[in-house]
Amino acid sequence: MVRIKRAYEAASASDGCRVLVDRLWPRGVSKERAQLDEWLKEVAPSPALRAWWNHDPERMHEFALRYRAELDSVAETQVAVAALRALAAAGITTLIYGAKDPQVNHARVLAEYLAE
Repeated sequence: MVRIKRAYEAASASDGCRVLVDRLWPRGVSKERAQLDEWLKEVAPSPALRAWWNHDPERMHEFALRYRAELDSVAETQVAVAALRALAAAGITTLIYGAKDPQVNHARVLAEYLAE
């Protein structure tokens, strides 16, 4: 099972395996507070895609299509996706992200992608 959660929310036992899925460390969050089990930078959107999207809600649909294409085609990303799928198969896995909006973020797209 895959869940998503902001890095700024408190960790809890119900999170299971906590995996940061951003390329950049969340600002102002210490390693102790984050309580991460993994940090898979490779599964985050490319810097170019992230810059194009700029978390614009109107671009969310197109961003999701482009991000899924990256997840399907970049070898380094495919290895990270396989690791996430293995973690999810073993138990609850929570994708940790730093974006402000719980609806407009790449972790939501990634969770949907993993569930397919």
